[in-house]
Amino acid sequence: MVLTEKVGIKVRFSEVDMMKVVWHGSYAKYLEDAREAFGEKYGLTYEGYLEHACYAPIVDMQIQYRKPLRYGSKAYVSISYQPTEAAKIIFHYEIRDYEDDSLYCRATTVQVFMDMDYQLLFSNPDFFEEWKRKWQQ
Repeated sequence: MVLTEKVGIKVRFSEVDMMKVVWHGSYAKYLEDAREAFGEKYGLTYEGYLEHACYAPIVDMQIQYRKPLRYGSKAYVSISYQPTEAAKIIFHYEIRDYEDDSLYCRATTVQVFMDMDYQLLFSNPDFFEEWKRKWQQ
């Protein structure tokens, strides 16, 4: 079972640069919007991490830009979860145009688990193992 979600993007004027294209740093916000939508759909929220006394910071973010996303463009970001045995969460993303489905970019993020003292956890927290079983991951 592949776990996915999709969320629309509204390119705001404040997100473009002097070339009138989305500034590269704005893409991180779009990926965050997708992670939040995914978490709401599948029960893997930031509040949930805190309830289970851990953090899940991003330690790696890779973005491959294919074509410029411009102010006024109608686009969406799709997110999919990649199962792994390691104590981390891997997501893959695509940002595409709503009208012609052309690809703006692909991205990947990796999150790890830390306890409330900011110490890296080398095994998955119990709640995450339960989450994986629930979704057959």
